[in-house]
Amino acid sequence: MKTETASNTTLQKGDQVVLGFSGGLDTSFCVKYLTEDKGYEVHSVIVNTGGFSEEELAQVEKHAYALGVKTHTTVNAVKSYYDSIIKYLIYGNVLKNNTYPLSVSAERLSQALHIAEHTKKLNAKAVVHGSTGAGNDQVRFDMIFNIMIPGVEIITPIRDMKLSREAEIEYLKGKGVAMNFEKAAYSINKGLWGTSVGGKETLQSKGILPESAWPTQVTKTGEEEVKLHFEKGELTAVNDTKFDHPSQAIQYLQTTAGSYGLGRDIHVGDTIIGIKGRVGFEAAAPMVILKAHHALEKHVLTKWQLGWKDQLAQFYGNWLHEGQILDPVMRDIESYLQSSQAHVTGDVFVQLLPYRFQVIGIESKYDLMSSKFGKYGEMNSGWTGDDVRGFSKIFGNQTGIYHHIAESNK
Repeated sequence: MKTETASNTTLQKGDQVVLGFSGGLDTSFCVKYLTEDKGYEVHSVIVNTGGFSEEELAQVEKHAYALGVKTHTTVNAVKSYYDSIIKYLIYGNVLKNNTYPLSVSAERLSQALHIAEHTKKLNAKAVVHGSTGAGNDQVRFDMIFNIMIPGVEIITPIRDMKLSREAEIEYLKGKGVAMNFEKAAYSINKGLWGTSVGGKETLQSKGILPESAWPTQVTKTGEEEVKLHFEKGELTAVNDTKFDHPSQAIQYLQTTAGSYGLGRDIHVGDTIIGIKGRVGFEAAAPMVILKAHHALEKHVLTKWQLGWKDQLAQFYGNWLHEGQILDPVMRDIESYLQSSQAHVTGDVFVQLLPYRFQVIGIESKYDLMSSKFGKYGEMNSGWTGDDVRGFSKIFGNQTGIYHHIAESNK
């Protein structure tokens, strides 16, 4: 196996490097290669964005030390991930290509930011990630590291050495590493804002994931109504259960809605590197929250608040997907999104059924669909017929002038 990276390096034996560590095959290879073949002092860090239990985090730490890291750090980023990214995706009702709630792409940015901070804290000479050269994550990590920790070398052994899975396994076995080398039939990445599922069916343009491939199996039948309470755009309660932080409400709703098999779909999108890709995902809580939040907004926001929000949110989601979380324009858009939520307070009632859900309606003190001002299609109490006649004439006045002039000059 080739053991030299393609990129030049100024590092020497004993230099500190920080590795974004998941405990999987790629990052396990990185630890062994960098410690034993290159002689670096590796400090691993795992950033939990909602995809790991306490038991799983403990196993990852144990595995990291067994591989030979100098230190291992676990960062609990669930709340900060929500506060810095997810809440704006909710405010904007962001679904990439009208389908995907940016489950993985959003959490990669949170992870990259925390890894960069850890690298600065240790004053390490280099930062390492296990991305291959075939996907979006390599761009997201590289770009954030270049901006956050300029001058710190970025090492990517899997990408630079063009390693196959088989070559990594052979290398680790040769080093006496004991771990599960069996490749799962499906690649699963779980986080607070959804779970991605990749497999043979998503590698081509036709194919749907089988029932067995979905991480959350359908165990509920019948129907169930849930009440989601929003305060200024943030989910703060489900039914009568209140939460200290919206991330807890998301996790709670996931346990309820996920068992109905909700939020399953296949996303087809354009990658940062120019190719198209398909990925399956399940995001029960995110999809229910986004649709409920949007329903509430349609009742409490004005036409142009909704119109401009849609345009800005679409750009925000696309730019976020491409890793541009640090672009100052994102802070500007976030300010608008935050401001737009001033009256997005109330209850949304949602009916859950196996494989589908529907929004039943809302209750809010800010509801603009107030009967005091009329009932659409039935009666009005805020204007007269003469008011409408005059309004209709003035509203179409310029268009009428245009057509009159055009006709007279034929």
